[in-house]
Parts: sequence; structure tokens; C-alpha cells
Amino acid sequence: MAALDYREGAGGLPGVSAALDTAVSRTGDLRVVREGAAWQRGHVGRVVASDALMSVLAVVTAYLVRWGIQVRPHYLVLSGVLPVLWLSTVGLNRAYEARFLGVGSEEFRRVARSGLALTAGVSFTAYVANYSVARGYLLVALPLIALLSLTGRYALRRWLHRQREKGRYLHRVVVVGHELQVLDLVHRLSGQRYHGLQIVAACLETPGQRPALIERDVPVLGGFDSVARAVRLTEADTVAVLGSGDLGPEQLRRLAWDLEPSGADLLVAPSLVEVAGPRLSIRPVSGLPLLHVEQPQFTGARRLVKMSFDRTLAALAVLFLSPLLLLVALAIRLTSPGPALFHQTRIGKDGRPFTMYKFRSMVVDAEHQREGLLDLTDRDGLMFKMKADPRVTTVGGWLRKYSLDELPQLLNVVRGQMSLVGPRPPLPEEVERYADDVRRRLLVPPGVTGLWQVSGRADLSWEESVRLDLRYVDNWTLALDLLILWKTGRAVVRGAGAY
Repeated sequence: MAALDYREGAGGLPGVSAALDTAVSRTGDLRVVREGAAWQRGHVGRVVASDALMSVLAVVTAYLVRWGIQVRPHYLVLSGVLPVLWLSTVGLNRAYEARFLGVGSEEFRRVARSGLALTAGVSFTAYVANYSVARGYLLVALPLIALLSLTGRYALRRWLHRQREKGRYLHRVVVVGHELQVLDLVHRLSGQRYHGLQIVAACLETPGQRPALIERDVPVLGGFDSVARAVRLTEADTVAVLGSGDLGPEQLRRLAWDLEPSGADLLVAPSLVEVAGPRLSIRPVSGLPLLHVEQPQFTGARRLVKMSFDRTLAALAVLFLSPLLLLVALAIRLTSPGPALFHQTRIGKDGRPFTMYKFRSMVVDAEHQREGLLDLTDRDGLMFKMKADPRVTTVGGWLRKYSLDELPQLLNVVRGQMSLVGPRPPLPEEVERYADDVRRRLLVPPGVTGLWQVSGRADLSWEESVRLDLRYVDNWTLALDLLILWKTGRAVVRGAGAY
């Protein structure tokens, strides 16, 4: 090994010196036995098995719906072929790659795209070959294959997240960057184990232990030139390189070469803040891979689709939930004096004020009492929140816990003043104190729910709430909206972080 003495930076950390001694005894041995590759292969196998099972279930259901127990050899053969075609289509869409499984919406997007591709492919083939297929059978089988596969994958994802909460099926990560960058990543991952990233060591610009990292059980195992060795020492399967001007293209390319024998994945964080995958693509120019960042979409066809989707779904929700809305209104009127609805001026898209509706969850003169309670807020920043707010009524506390007080905002969505998903609707006095960057929240309509709702609700700090809102503004997609709506249902049922 090189002459660099890692023990100088080990600082008596439990297990670090022992790991170094083990590494020295293996000098030159690049074969690293890790559980990481094994569990990833196992999980991919479970996903393939789930897709196969769900596709078989879908075609059997479609057959029984169309013909019952009649024997139709022609369609029995087709029912045997469709699951094979489905697995092949999903594989061609790269939806079995481990990097897409377990986190993010890309996995579901690729499966949905596979469903469209299979439908188009079967229809085109039947037309060209003049092959007669019962439309009723296909109209049940093909959408059901995609729907059941998505359901199976979601169930597997929830199972994987539960395993990760127990400390299993985690990627062991060596982080490369400056101390503050490493600390920020440790902080972000500490409450989100479902991502499956466990930081086991760091390589900094200058070797040596850092007290702040020691407190978080992250030993420093050298500098930027010691990453491959740190991977062998910790048996890591992933290296995350955070944006650093000290690590140029040549060093990154050499690092990728050094990691080849170990098979560790290399993740490189661009020096961009809160820019999500759909806006990023690689554009090769003269052999140099340039990162192309698309402009966020605030107008145009995609926003028109979002507005139509929001207003249609909100109108249907109002009709479907009308009995519940009447019961809630009746409960409020019977348990406390005053109207059932509370209306308040909020600031919408482009800074335009509008009247937002909620079910009243506080006493009638709550706004007048607010001034005397400002010093008792449980929140930092501009928002006022109290966990034990004396103005909340008994029924109001229950409504707030399960976000039922927010339901009248569906009327604001129908009127086009709000979206189903978006930033939190701010008060005028909050907007008056906004910094310039925070004003980006006003580029889109506020939402009934959003990233803030599914990431902690009222437990979030002001800074974290702003960060989540700006991330949504800059990275909106319809798939992200659907994912947030799904997660909102789970957050509301749990009732956590609402007061």
C-alpha cells in the first residue's frame, strides 16, 4: 500500500484501526465480498417474479371476463404469450435496472411507458398481420397487466422500505467532498432511510478526522486520492462524489477506473441545487459530456394539462365527498358557535390575492387572538404554528389531524385559484417579508397538498418548507403530482405532523 498512514486520522474510532489492519493484510487483493450485489440481484429477481405473476393474473382475469370457462385455444396461446411479451417490453424499457428500483418515480414511469408500448405493439402487429383479436379481451388484459404490475412493485417498494428501516438492504456509501458537504448529506439521509444509502466513510480534501463527522459515526479514510482504498476497507458498494472544484475531470475519470475492480457504483452530484432528473440530460460535445439543464415549465401545454387534470379531479372529488362535507359542516356548527366555513385572504400565482376556504377549526375570534400568541410559536421563520394552540376547538383538532379542514380548498381548485399539488398558500404578511429567491414560490398556483405535506407537514422548519416548495416549482411533472397525491393519502391517514 501507499505510504499514507491512515491511523494518524483514525483517532481511536472503534473498528477503524481493525479495518485498516485487515486491509493491509489483503494488499493487492481486489476481490471484495459484499452483500450489496447479492441483495440487489435478489430484489431484481423479486420484481421480475412479481411482474410475471401479475401479468399471468391479468390475462387469466381478462380471459374469464370475456369467455368464462369456455376453451378458446387461440386465446389460450395468446394468454401464454402476453406475459412473455410484457416481461420483454419492461426489460427493454430498463425497468429492471437496480438503480431505478426502490426510490423515485422513474421506476413507475418506465412501467407505465411499457404498458403503452405493449398496447401499441400488439395493436400494430394485429393490424399488419390481419390477425383478429377480440377487443374486449385486449381492453381488459393490457391495462390490467400494467396496473397490477405497478401495484406489485409498489408493494415490494413498501416492503423494501420497511427492511431498510431495520438496517437491511442498504448501500454502503463512501462520500467524497468537503466536510460541510458530507455533513449536509448525512443530515439529509438521517431521516430518510428509505433511500437505502448508508454513509460508512468519507474522503475529504485533506485527510484527518473531523469531530463533527465522528459524532455521526463517519470516519475519514484519507483524501481524494484514497477513495478506491476506502472502498476496499469498508466493503462499500457505492461512491458518492459531491460537487467539488478540487476534483476535476481527470481525477474523476481516474477514480472511475480505480473503482472498476471493486464494481462499486459511482454517483456524481452536479453543482446544481434541487434540479431533478427529468430536467437533466447528457449532451456530448467533442467527446465532453455536458450536463444539459432544461428550463422549468411555467406555461404551455404541460401546464394546461395540469390545470385541466386538477379542476376535473377536484370537481369529481367535491361530488364524491359531498356527504362527508355536509357531516363535517354539521359537526362544526353543533359543537361551537360560528359558521362552518372559514375564509382568509391568501396569495396565489404571480402574487394575486384570492379568498381561500377551509372548515373552521378554531374559535370565531381566532385571528384577533393571534397577535397575543406570536411569541409562543413553535416554528422558525415566517409561519406561525403552535402544537397546543388554545384557539383550536375539540372538533377542529380532529379535523386538523386528518386534514379534513382543508377539503373546502377543492372549491378553490375548481375555480382555478389553486392546484391539487403545489407550494403552500402563503399569507399576505408572509409574502411581504419574502426574500427574492423565496418569491419563486409564486410562479405557480399554490396547492392543497405538496412536498411539504408528505415530508413532515407542520413539523418542518421554515427553511425546509421553502426548500421543498422551490424544488417542486423547478421540477414539476404530472408523474410527481400523482406520486404526491398518493403519498398525501398515507400521510393523512397516519395523522403525523399535523396541528
